[in-house]
Amino acid sequence: MRARPHRISQSVGARAWRRYRRSKLSLAGSVLVGLLILVAIFGPLIWRFHPIRDYDLGRAMKAPSRTHPMGTDEQGRDVLARVLHGAGISLQVGVAATAISVAIALTLGSLSGYYGGWVDNLIMRFTDMVFAFPAPLFVIAVAAVFEQRSIVILFWILGLIGWPGIARIVRGKVIEVKATEYADAARALGAGNLRIIARHILPNALAPIMIAASIGIAGNILTEAWLSFLGLGLPPEVPSWGNMISEGRTVITAKPWLCIFPGAAIIVAVLGFNLLGDGLRDTLDPRLKNTR
Repeated sequence: MRARPHRISQSVGARAWRRYRRSKLSLAGSVLVGLLILVAIFGPLIWRFHPIRDYDLGRAMKAPSRTHPMGTDEQGRDVLARVLHGAGISLQVGVAATAISVAIALTLGSLSGYYGGWVDNLIMRFTDMVFAFPAPLFVIAVAAVFEQRSIVILFWILGLIGWPGIARIVRGKVIEVKATEYADAARALGAGNLRIIARHILPNALAPIMIAASIGIAGNILTEAWLSFLGLGLPPEVPSWGNMISEGRTVITAKPWLCIFPGAAIIVAVLGFNLLGDGLRDTLDPRLKNTR
């Protein structure tokens, strides 16, 4: 009798894996995200130019060539080296900020959905207040406060505004799962509230959280890019994709490669995580696919 839940779990996992392999969105997203991770990790190790230190005004604004496949910028720095370095920055920002948002959402969403009553009302009204405030204005206002900006500050800025939507998802799933028989059985066996939430309820909410997190990473990458483009994100000396586009915008008609390549990198990264999120949705919750 004890082996039966394991067999059922294996069957559910096997079906999900088969749906994942058949999903073109999942495969396309996985390939793009995998390539982005490989580029971020190994790209700077393979390409010999340094994104900041290797500058030479004598080769400034050179068009793409065999030596510099993506050309050089106004200080003679290799654009390809800077794009490769920017991939790591974008991944750090996207993943770290999303992790902060998910941690806040898990805590508040679980408490709201499980306890209900005044706890639910208090948390949800606070969530509505944060959700109603225009996120771009909040980001710009907070970013403008810090004179010395850093990637860690950007983590927290983006993480503190990205949790309300995920918290609502967690709350709805907790309300759904806490009424099930195995949650009641855990209570009957004397399990505490925190143990029930952590061991029995949250594992069943992982699917929508994974989907929201994947799409959230894409959103954070895009937000960092436009913040840096406006001069409110990372410091100008940091070779992020947004900073590169900002530096090249004044000469975009004459030297288009300065904006085209970092812009294309942003498109690929955001598209990859969005496709991965859509694919996970079709795989982990096929009912949504049938209702679209």
